[in-house]
Amino acid sequence: MNPFKLQIVTPSGVFFDDMSVGVVLRTTTGDKGILARHELYAAALVIGKIKINFPDKTSRVAAISGGVVNVEKDKTVILTQSCEWSDEIDLERAELAKTQTEEKLKSFTENSSSDQRELCIAEFKLKRALNRIDVAGG
Repeated sequence: MNPFKLQIVTPSGVFFDDMSVGVVLRTTTGDKGILARHELYAAALVIGKIKINFPDKTSRVAAISGGVVNVEKDKTVILTQSCEWSDEIDLERAELAKTQTEEKLKSFTENSSSDQRELCIAEFKLKRALNRIDVAGG
């Protein structure tokens, strides 16, 4: 397999900037695999995981919280709100976030006059926590 440049950028800075021979990620229309010389492509990403395959035949998995992917002739760029390697996820913190968010969502169902924006934020936080737990193997 031929290597290509892969960059993952978050608001905190460049998370990853190196060579890859493949990346698998989840778009709004399903999973997509990207290899060297992939056609020009852009897509929205959902909360999920990405798998990066390296030239030395190793791979790593990371949790991302949505974003966009842009495949160009010579590189692929992923812009995402957050990205964490699976082996660096604090599983205890992710479980706590899940529990707290579930409690918050429970209060929304009990109080129908709750703010819709707050409900959407809580649902996003729950999806993110569940994804982090899944990616970390919890």
